[in-house]
Amino acid sequence: MLEPIQSPELSRHGGIAHGFFTRRGGVSEGIYASLNCGPGSKDDRAAVTENRRRVAAHLRVAPSHLLTAHQHHSADAIVVTEPWTFDAMPKADALVTATPGIAVAALAADCAPVLFADPKARIVAAAHAGWKGALGGVLEATVATMERLGADRANIQAVLGPCIGASAYEVGPEFKQRFLETSPENHHFFNQLDGHERPRFDFPRFVLSRLNGLRLKSVESQSRCTYSDDHHLFSYRRTTHHREADYGRQISAIVLL
Repeated sequence: MLEPIQSPELSRHGGIAHGFFTRRGGVSEGIYASLNCGPGSKDDRAAVTENRRRVAAHLRVAPSHLLTAHQHHSADAIVVTEPWTFDAMPKADALVTATPGIAVAALAADCAPVLFADPKARIVAAAHAGWKGALGGVLEATVATMERLGADRANIQAVLGPCIGASAYEVGPEFKQRFLETSPENHHFFNQLDGHERPRFDFPRFVLSRLNGLRLKSVESQSRCTYSDDHHLFSYRRTTHHREADYGRQISAIVLL
């Protein structure tokens, strides 16, 4: 059984299906167990294809219409009107659509997936926000692209999904300095724990702050720490600490029915 995390706000709209899917309910094995939806991983391609088919069926779309991009930690947001294949996916970190039946999705394994919807204009989006993308403006670019299609930010609802939490996100001083150079106010997102020389970055709070600054209708958090919950969620950082060869990716998707 798939175990997607869902937003109460987005679930109120009958013409929209969505989910922040966990690692549960798929066919992948070993370090990828079980719902690895990342075609860029070293997992068996047939297993990834079946996992994505299950997600598509849950969202009531054709498997070919569950779309992810080649994510490259950018602020690139693109409009989607038709499906593409794994081998022809564009580079982008946010997908926006007004086309019913196309599920736009983001892959993540510590980065922040954010789903957006303007139910009145019937425009939806999925963004992948790593720290570079969040700092560089991918969330702002997503909303701007939705507006170009006819959305009104006063009607847009945004939901943050699972990402790495502050307790697990230890960073170096150069990382913190990059944020402070962008805005001195960013020091609020860093905590220096007793007995630790290196700060911890509160990534979910930073993403929520950027979303709240966009003056949307609502901003909701369905986040939980990917690093801490190995039973339900993949984590790149946890995999690195465990010296594993690779890692799975969970998928977060939204579609106009």
